[in-house]
Amino acid sequence: MPAGILCYLSQSFAKMNNVLIREATINDCERMMELVNELAVYERAPQEVTVSMEHFKASGFGDKPVWWAIVAEADGVVVGFALYYIRYSTWKGQRMYLEDILVTEEWRGKGIGGKLMDRLIEIAKEKNFSGMLWQVLDWNEPAINFYKKYNAKFDPEWVNVSLEMN
Repeated sequence: MPAGILCYLSQSFAKMNNVLIREATINDCERMMELVNELAVYERAPQEVTVSMEHFKASGFGDKPVWWAIVAEADGVVVGFALYYIRYSTWKGQRMYLEDILVTEEWRGKGIGGKLMDRLIEIAKEKNFSGMLWQVLDWNEPAINFYKKYNAKFDPEWVNVSLEMN
């Protein structure tokens, strides 16, 4: 193997070893929102992000949090995160609803998404949730292929429905 490739692989491995998966704190919120906006651009809907920073922080770290998150931190910078909340099913009980899992573009393909997903699965088991649910855009092949590695079940029967209050 050429020395340049070996050096690159060693640097990539070192970067992966320096990635810390931890619970998000209120101090991570600004960076998390930067990543949310990056995701919105990727998903071709940047205008859809309308939540204020104050509301975002209060919803995760106020008196009655409605979401929780873990972050992937590399060299002191949050490079990815996963945000979830509890969804209740009358058939299945409490389930983890994964609102977002994302890794910033320059860090994709380095195993960070897998580390986040593995930690989410651990959390779901620790909290005795009956399962995990999430959505993925039908054109997002990289995400679909990622979820297939986890033997995720894709459900073609249900239609997304929403009602805006603004």
